[in-house]
This record gives sequence, structure tokens and C-alpha cells, in this order.
Amino acid sequence: MTFIEIRKRRWLGLCRLIKTTLIPLERRMLLAMLLNLVLASFVFLSFIRDGSAGITSSFIRSEWPAVDIPLDHEAFAVPKGYNAPQQVHITQGDYDGKAVIISWVTTEEPGHSHIQYGTSENKFQTSEEGTVTNYTFHKYKSGYIHHCLIEGLEYETKYYYRIGSGDSSREFWFKTPPKVDPDSPYKFGIIGDLGQTFNSLSTLEHYIQSGAQTVLFVGDLSYADRYQYNDVGLRWDTWGRFVERSTAYHPWLWSAGNHEIDYMPYMGEVVPFKNYLYRYTTPYLASNSSSPLWYAVRRASAHIIVLSSYSPFVKYTPQYMWLKEELKRVEREKTPWLIVLMHVPLYNSNGAHYMEGESMRSVFESWFIEYKVDVIFAGHVHAYERSYRYSNVDYNITGGNRYPLPNKSAPVYITVGDGGNQEGLASRFLDPQPEYSAFREASYGHSTLEIKNRTHAIYHWNRNDDGKKVPTDSFVLHNQYWGHNRRRRKLKHFLLKVIDEVASM
Repeated sequence: MTFIEIRKRRWLGLCRLIKTTLIPLERRMLLAMLLNLVLASFVFLSFIRDGSAGITSSFIRSEWPAVDIPLDHEAFAVPKGYNAPQQVHITQGDYDGKAVIISWVTTEEPGHSHIQYGTSENKFQTSEEGTVTNYTFHKYKSGYIHHCLIEGLEYETKYYYRIGSGDSSREFWFKTPPKVDPDSPYKFGIIGDLGQTFNSLSTLEHYIQSGAQTVLFVGDLSYADRYQYNDVGLRWDTWGRFVERSTAYHPWLWSAGNHEIDYMPYMGEVVPFKNYLYRYTTPYLASNSSSPLWYAVRRASAHIIVLSSYSPFVKYTPQYMWLKEELKRVEREKTPWLIVLMHVPLYNSNGAHYMEGESMRSVFESWFIEYKVDVIFAGHVHAYERSYRYSNVDYNITGGNRYPLPNKSAPVYITVGDGGNQEGLASRFLDPQPEYSAFREASYGHSTLEIKNRTHAIYHWNRNDDGKKVPTDSFVLHNQYWGHNRRRRKLKHFLLKVIDEVASM
């Protein structure tokens, strides 16, 4: 029974009790109180729906040192054994969630590229062969990078897998999602701009405790580009070992940020995204994309589109043409939740990176509204911010339309570039707070989005407060395709029924 149905039964039962047991004067007094309570109830429901309104948090983060964890810390520990697999990570391997790509690195020699797997612990009935490659970056030579695609998996099944051989082999597990279905519940974690500081470690541990099943990662992984020469590659390796405690068990859906570009002419490295693309593969071919930097997957009841803020996206470019076709493929009857990931936020009221997303907004915002995207997650700004449903599609400076306006068909925009990293927090918010901004705070943290059914999802942002997870911002996200109009009709019918009961007394 839903929250609204429980409320309905309680209110109507109370109306009937008053009608049958009290004298007229007492009845009128109590009915007046009851009507006020009904109205207050709807105010409460509205608050739950929209979250905190127009708030700039007064919380002041007591800053931990924004420095990377030392190389000898246990968070970067190399697994024991000769040529033992390390930096293990998995991601979705197809369009609908029945495949995974498992990746890992061996350092001394290529070794085996096959994976043994099965549905029982220590019983691996099946094996699959992968590929192996390596690369150089300046004078750094990477380890041997393995990628193995496992297809034809069963939905909602726990699989155990083993990589490596002999005493150096390692075992992990993962769970496949429910089948693609409009009412498949699922819980996502959202992380961005993670890095490898103690703040990053706190974020990672909090996500692991959250019960979420898959990470939507909105770019800026290792921050290795803040180093020089061989230390760049070295810090990509430490980050891979750092996140393995999650990435070996939970799929992470990757998107790239500016710290993945690694454009370093002084080292002779001018090919963008080189480190990232060798190490972190994506199922881009499954969605007819021409680049691993933008792609789409369906998982449970969600259709997730990943965009690249640092690849061409204007009219006629490959990314533009791909997104135009991918939006047409979305079937809201099967995957009601339409989620978009990107690195640079389209709406941002922080002084850091202010208006950097304006060019992409001007190209894609009208599509996001036309197709009723539910929520867009971004990173880049090292703070948290959530918007109301606003749009600026009518922007016309000569006609006087210069500011975003409320638009019930627009997505909610959420910036979660607050995972950690050594650059620190972005605490200079614009004053006054723009009308489109619902809640903002300069703290580290992570988010979860728990899809309940085709109409409702519960969103939480959790602040890192000196190593403690503190739930700070939350709201009920109503599905743009299924939820909004049905819910309004249901509430309106309920309110009218209560008023009819009151009038009949």
C-alpha cells in the first residue's frame, strides 16, 4: 500500500467517525481542524516532492588535507603473488545488461587473458578468453591490460569469477541486473571527480555501505594529470588499485572528464584520453556509437545516456548525430527512467567553471525537454548542487528572455563533482542564489538514486563529514513519462473526495 493510499484511508475513516459520533457544533470545529490538517498534509507531500527550496547550505566543511594518499598506504596495496591480477574493474558489456566487460592488469608478463566463472562459489563451469594490450606514455610503460567480454548471462544472478593462475589467481563476484522492465527496482550510486585522497577514500567507503548496485561515474577518475612524466602513469595504476574494492564487484558506468584528456605536449603526448581509453573500455558498439566516449545502456528500468563534454557535439558531428538517433530508440514503456551523464554541468551557480556548459546546453537542452529526460548528472564543479525543473530554451537577449524559467518538462540537474581529489572544494557560490537552484553545498560526498517503480525514485545526497556519512539532501523524483500526471490526478481526486465528505456533514 502506498503512502498516499494509507493517508486516504486514515482521513476518510476519521471523517466518517466525526460524522456519526459528534454533535453539529463539535463536528464543525473538528472538521475545520481536519481540513487544515489535510491541506498541511499536501504541503508536506509537496515538500517531499521538491526537496529543500532555494537553500545555500551554511555548513562549513572542516577541510581534511586535499593531498593524495601516500604511495605506501594500504589503499594502494599490490596483491600478493607473481604477476597477480590487479586494478580489476567491471562495466556493462552490452545494451541490455546480460553481459559484462571485466578488465585487469598484470605487471610482469601478459599471462593468461581468460576468465573462469559460474554461479557457485569455487565452482567455475565456464571460461572466456579476452584480449591483452599495453602502451607507453612518455617513458612510462604500462602493465599488460586485459579486457574480457562475458555474454549471455542470466538476469538477477550472482556470478563468481576467477582471473590469473596458480597461487596468484584472484576471485571476485558480481550480480547482474533485473531484466529490462518498467517496474524493475534498482539502486544506483553517483560519484564524480573522485581522485585518490583521504576524502576520496571516505566517499568510496560510504558508497560501498549504501547498498547501491552500480555506479554512474560522471568523470575525472585518477587526477594523474596533476603529475608529470612517469608519475602520470604511476598514479593511474595506484587509482586502479584504490577503487578495486568496489569496481571488481559493482559495475561502474564510465564517462570521461577533463582530467582524462592527458594532453601534455611537453612530454610529447598529444593524443587525448590515451591513458583512459586503454584502461577503461565501454560498450559503445552496442548502442551504435562511433566512440567509447559516448554511448548508452539499458539497465533494469533505466535508459542511461553517457555524453562527452570534451568531444565535438555541435550540429553534424558524430556525437550530435548519434544522440539524435539514440533518443529516438528510448522506449519509455520498457525503460521509463531516462538518465543522462556528462562531466560539465549545464546549470551551475558556482564561481568555479561558471557557464562552461552553456555551449552544450544550447545544442542539446531542447532535446532533453522534448524527450522528457528525468535527471542529468554532472561533475566538474567540486561542490554539490541540485536544480528545480527549469529551462532556458526560450533564451533571446534581444527579446528580453535572458533567464531560465520553470519548465515541468525539463530535467532535474544535479552536480556531484564532490567525490574528493587534491584540488579541494569549490566554495564560491554566486550570490544571490539563482531561482533555478534548489540546494547547494560545498562539501565532499556521493549520491544514490533508488528507483522504486515506473513512477517514483528516491534520491539522496550524502555529505562526507570528517569520515562520517551524513544524509543532507533528498527528494522523491517523479518520472517524467509515467509519474507526474498520474500522481496529480490521484491527489486531486483524493482531496475532492475529502472535501465532499466534509460538505456532506
